[in-house]
Amino acid sequence: MNHTITVAAGDGIGPEITDAVLRILDAAQCGLTYEHIEVGEKVYLHGNSSGIPAEAWDILRKNPVFLKGPITTPQGSGYKSLNVTIRKTLGLFANVRPCRSFHPFVKTMHPEMDVVVVRENEEDLYAGIEHRQTTDVFQCLKVLSLPGTEKIIRYAFEYAHINGRKKLTCLVKDNIMKVTDGMFAEIFRRVGKEYPGIQQEVQIIDIGTARVATQPDRYDVIVTLNLYGDIISDVTAELTGSVGMAGSANIGDRISMFEAIHGSAPDIAGQGIANPSAMLNAACMMLVHLGMPQKAEAIQNAWLSTLEDGIHPGDVYREGVSKKRAGTAEFADAVIERLGKEPKQLKAVHLKGGGIPKFVYERPVVKRQLCGVDVFVCDQDSTPDALAQRLLKASHGMLKLKLITNRGVKVWPEGYPETFCTDHWRCRFVGPDALIDDDKVTYQGIGQRQVMQMLHLLTEAGVDVIKTENLYLFDGVRGFSLGQGE
Repeated sequence: MNHTITVAAGDGIGPEITDAVLRILDAAQCGLTYEHIEVGEKVYLHGNSSGIPAEAWDILRKNPVFLKGPITTPQGSGYKSLNVTIRKTLGLFANVRPCRSFHPFVKTMHPEMDVVVVRENEEDLYAGIEHRQTTDVFQCLKVLSLPGTEKIIRYAFEYAHINGRKKLTCLVKDNIMKVTDGMFAEIFRRVGKEYPGIQQEVQIIDIGTARVATQPDRYDVIVTLNLYGDIISDVTAELTGSVGMAGSANIGDRISMFEAIHGSAPDIAGQGIANPSAMLNAACMMLVHLGMPQKAEAIQNAWLSTLEDGIHPGDVYREGVSKKRAGTAEFADAVIERLGKEPKQLKAVHLKGGGIPKFVYERPVVKRQLCGVDVFVCDQDSTPDALAQRLLKASHGMLKLKLITNRGVKVWPEGYPETFCTDHWRCRFVGPDALIDDDKVTYQGIGQRQVMQMLHLLTEAGVDVIKTENLYLFDGVRGFSLGQGE
């Protein structure tokens, strides 16, 4: 089957490694036609803050895959991440990074390591919703959705199933972020019941990362949120010996993007010494995605045979192990010469094709009930007690002030003088008839009009309200976190 794909050579070493990879794909007779676009540094410096020209979108949206070289984002403010723009615009919801060791030919602390990281690619802190709210305080919103979460988790389970993987680990921080990360873990457990043949576990991200670094044999496939996945996939790639070896896939329902995980390395650009392996491995993932696993298998086995024969790019070259230091083009030629061969010492690759699981989100029927409001106030001079008295007086009992926090820690009532406070206060109001007994609350439903009337009273009293967040019960279950100490 012939496919037309979009190709961007990128910046720095991008054109060199892209040329090497395309030559290998052609030598393997993959039947690909290329439509080239320019993205990255030149586009940025011509005044396009997104790094991609408008006309390139039509080409990207027309072809099923995009093979992208590394790009350079100019220093300074005003330049948006091209990767994030493409991922979110085209709905590339899953980032997949296989990380395997190639001992003894590539130096590694973990000779048997073979871990795949499946990372949610569109949400979390990468939503990029940030604000400076007061003189002291800056905010970044962590955004997770039910459909986005279920989609990535189902993809991870299907990936493990299709590729014969035995275990799937979910990494979260649900002991602290009980609403967001808690939801992610809950959906993982629910979907997991549909895959009884796959071993499953949920781990806290901090100890999980430590264990990945010291005991990677405990892991097979990892699924996690956007920021955690960004960090841990670089950890796993580095543990295998070199980020110059790892490719990644950005999977969408209609279009997918494949790229090396490393940067554009402008310091060695034009010298012909860059390692094309990461982009080549990304291209092999692309071939599997296009339904050509046999072609991907042939290329990767030729690549493994090249490593076995001691022909190594400079970043993995080692005296006593390597036999020849190969430049970019020379390494590509060596891979081409070995097409049709399988490695003898390294484990040969045997790949299976597999499509993207169809996911149709069915929004649950949930009763949502307003039960309070968090009012965020800027006040540079007050103590917690003084602010509380001011709010109580201004609100006239329209709603009941339950607590005040500063940076998430309760400072009223019964706060402690040792707690450091900024000029940013969260003031939690609940219904006037809510029952509060030893911090156990029986919430009552309230109306939006009550909230608006109270905000009007606070504003009239000179309270500097900078933000509000409504508090809801969903089928009677609290949809908001408690303050630390609440």
